[in-house]
Amino acid sequence: MVGHTMSRRKQYVMSGVGAVIALLFLGPYLQMLVTALKPEGELTNTPTSYLPHQWKWSNFVTLWSRTDVAGYFKSSLIIAFCSTTLVIAVAVPAAYFVARNKFGWRTFFLLLVVITQMIQPTSLVVGVLRSFKDLDRWIDNVLGWLHLDFIHINLIGEYAGLILVNSAFNLAFAVWILNGFFSAIPPELEQAAMIDGASRFTAMRKITLPLALPGLVTCVIFTFVSAWNEFAMARALVFGNSSKWPLTLGLSAFQGQYDIEWHYMFATSLIAIVPVVILFASIERYLVKGLTAGGVK
Repeated sequence: MVGHTMSRRKQYVMSGVGAVIALLFLGPYLQMLVTALKPEGELTNTPTSYLPHQWKWSNFVTLWSRTDVAGYFKSSLIIAFCSTTLVIAVAVPAAYFVARNKFGWRTFFLLLVVITQMIQPTSLVVGVLRSFKDLDRWIDNVLGWLHLDFIHINLIGEYAGLILVNSAFNLAFAVWILNGFFSAIPPELEQAAMIDGASRFTAMRKITLPLALPGLVTCVIFTFVSAWNEFAMARALVFGNSSKWPLTLGLSAFQGQYDIEWHYMFATSLIAIVPVVILFASIERYLVKGLTAGGVK
């Protein structure tokens, strides 16, 4: 009886500690919400109170007419969705090949994959920008030589450059994660399917991929969130074309020469969180499995 009481007390304490930690993490978002609901006058007057005297919910409506928030939202969705699709399309066959073939330089390849994750993307901004400029020039020369001048393909100032960069930065992580999942799936399951007449591709699609679903979901969520939140490369590659700005770059539109529209900036930031929250909520159970994979060998 005493042990049961102590166990319940410990459970209550742990729940209370968890609630406090959760509130600490939610604190910045609550501050953003309160600021987003303040009238402009209450943001500039001093001293200011924490809670607004007038709750202005219309800020979430009027911000759509202040700047091209809808366009920024669309750009972020296009970049994040296309980057995630490209990463999965390339990482799945690459990781499957590495997991099922014990070639001589396999360890070196996996080590190289890990090393690429140690490089900060921000440190590569100048190099990527110069490479894309040279590549754009080379593409124009090739199209001109083929008398296809009416075709315009640009990596700078368009979605294509950002999609390629985000895909490249997240591809190594996806290959590493999926290689671990594919290696943990017994190849005998595929061999049994092939004995029954299935091709290797069919066996992988109907047997291996469903078993590796937690790994696929982990790659999807991390790639999508990384592409959704990316800022440095977006500023370097599409800053000159405001119609292609993602939300991370579009937030700068609320910053004027002499003032900053904090209420609209925070309202837009809260709206930007919604797709990520929905994605996390819809695949959270698979994500937990993916993050704990490899904990027991």
